[in-house]
Amino acid sequence: MDKNSFIIAIYVDNKSGVLTRVSSLFTRRGYNIDTLSVGEAEDPNFSRITISMRGTSEERNQLISQLKKLYNVKKVEVISAEQGIRRELLLVKVRNTPETRADLRDTVEVFKAKIIDYSADAMCLEITGDTSKVNAFLDNMKPFGIIEICRTGIVAIERGPESLINK
Repeated sequence: MDKNSFIIAIYVDNKSGVLTRVSSLFTRRGYNIDTLSVGEAEDPNFSRITISMRGTSEERNQLISQLKKLYNVKKVEVISAEQGIRRELLLVKVRNTPETRADLRDTVEVFKAKIIDYSADAMCLEITGDTSKVNAFLDNMKPFGIIEICRTGIVAIERGPESLINK
């Protein structure tokens, strides 16, 4: 991630419409979200939203201030590069031919990816890692012929025993 990139973790009520209210706050201010992931938290009454984006420190601080004012938002925090563990999941379907099969399997092994579906004409592969690893894997898949990709976007969590909500 570059120096203007940051990740915001948002703990919210797990209710209909909350994600729309959060994402529309970014839209109203003209900010682009690079990645967004959301899922149920350790307590099913709450969800955790992870957003990665680029902007100045002033823009970041303004967004955090505005997010904290939303009714269903319980906690907002920036996850720093030093304290955060960041991962992304990629599923990629590539062409599989007898001529490229061995090279494809070698590349999968080097990147510690997994073959999750196999046919005579295509392989579906899974890789998890930081964004640079995922991007490097994709670059290495291009010569084989990418059929389709699906990425989760970044998920992040802070190191250590504390949780987002219990700080």
